Amino acid sequence: MSEKKVYFDPLTPVKFLLRSAAVFSDKDAVVYGEKRYTYKEFYSRVNRLASALMKCGIGKGDKVAFICPNTPPMLEAHFAVPMIGAALVSINIRLSPREVSYIINHSDAKALFVDNEFAGLVEPIINELNNVKVFVNICDVSDVKPLNGREYEEFLHTGSPEPVEIAVDDEYQVATINYTSGTTGLPKGVMYHHRGAYLNALGEALEHGMNSRTVYLWTLPMFHCNGWCFTWGVTAVGGTNVCLRKVVPEEIYRLIEIEGVSHLCAAPTVLIAMSNYPGAKDIRMKRRLNVITAGAPPAPTVIKNMESIGANVTHVYGLTEVYGPHSICAWQEKWDGLPMDEKAKIKARQGVPYIHALYMDVVDPKTMQPVPRDGDTMGEIVMRGNNVMLGYYKQPDATAEAFRGGWFHSGDLAVVHPDGYVEIKDRMKDIIISGGENISTVELENVIYQHPDVQEVAVIAIPDDKWGEVPKAFIVPKPGTNPTVEDIIAFCRQHMARFKVPKAIEFGELPKTSTGKIMKYKLREKEWQGRDKRVN
Repeated sequence: MSEKKVYFDPLTPVKFLLRSAAVFSDKDAVVYGEKRYTYKEFYSRVNRLASALMKCGIGKGDKVAFICPNTPPMLEAHFAVPMIGAALVSINIRLSPREVSYIINHSDAKALFVDNEFAGLVEPIINELNNVKVFVNICDVSDVKPLNGREYEEFLHTGSPEPVEIAVDDEYQVATINYTSGTTGLPKGVMYHHRGAYLNALGEALEHGMNSRTVYLWTLPMFHCNGWCFTWGVTAVGGTNVCLRKVVPEEIYRLIEIEGVSHLCAAPTVLIAMSNYPGAKDIRMKRRLNVITAGAPPAPTVIKNMESIGANVTHVYGLTEVYGPHSICAWQEKWDGLPMDEKAKIKARQGVPYIHALYMDVVDPKTMQPVPRDGDTMGEIVMRGNNVMLGYYKQPDATAEAFRGGWFHSGDLAVVHPDGYVEIKDRMKDIIISGGENISTVELENVIYQHPDVQEVAVIAIPDDKWGEVPKAFIVPKPGTNPTVEDIIAFCRQHMARFKVPKAIEFGELPKTSTGKIMKYKLREKEWQGRDKRVN
């Protein structure tokens, strides 16, 4: 074994727990219902999980899959699994059994932990999981053990609470694998390394003013980009994790009030539900609530509505391939005196790179040259740096395509304002080209959100014999309202060029992913059925 270097220690987010367990040993680390674990207890449980896995033959380079909502076992896995040099595979709890089977098998997972509410995702495909040697039931909603394996707490007690040696000798070991949503085919496994997870976690703490007084509410799924690395960031500063099994406004506000929540992350769709909750204005916040939003460009109206009930909203931007957030709309004091509407427009921008990220540009996708900083010329957002994935697991061709030209290609179209702040205009696949004119679906959605009767909206291109394609808006009205097609079109004509106005309107529910993203591809599939289809 080579001698340890005085000037080097491999970066890994696992070590955040060691420090906080020593410094904040008696402080609440995890809160879940009636359960409260101090940092000392949290560390003990993580060590038990790590050593129990090792007793089962799980170790460096192996994969451990979890199907679990935002409960303590999911948080414990984010430390215990990478601690032993294995990689955590957090699986979306709202996938189909077929997708779950693909992910478990493709990732080569040897152990599978399943919350018993979601055992139905595994039972139909159990005989297909040839690599899995260890099954563990997380019995949270009942005592039923649907899978042939131990109950989670029983499994923990097969391990030791004594500190487990951290099996990370290379910062670029794979810490986690996060599978993309697979909207254009089978999901791809995005590999996160320890160095990137460590730096991204610290970036979250720095950018959002987190410290040992932070109380973080888990409204964002931990399976989504490892909770944007807040799974490690909250622990890094010795903050408190408030776990939340189901994301419903009533429970969110209850916990904000009784636990003194200071931070939460959420997609715009969650903010819409929160701002429309009838009791929102009656909530007595013990402290300022910092809301970090991403997942889709938030409409200025959504931001304004949240801030009107006392929250401070910060918009961040990123993708699974860059550990979640890569850029932030960093606020500047010179904007403090602006009217609320102007502030909301600025806050809706995707902004500038995080402190630790540094590298982001908007380029012509053909020439790779930066676009003018004029707030008008569109290009593709590209990124590089320590918080870019290692690549797609077992998919070298897809990795090479994503990394062409020495940058990670986002597929998002944006402009750069004269002050250097980036603003997304659309996904490259979503931009509408109607009669040779480019129409931004994001711009159109932002206008429609200003209509007083609109709760949610998604705009896509639909086929048109004359123009090739034209905009169509799918709208969810606010409860108790009944807007008409004529109302919406008249409103749009007052606020935008005529060629951008939707040619069709449809009212009803919108299909969404479990993280709140609207699945536009499903809307497109319906509208383009039997026609030459656009690329999804």
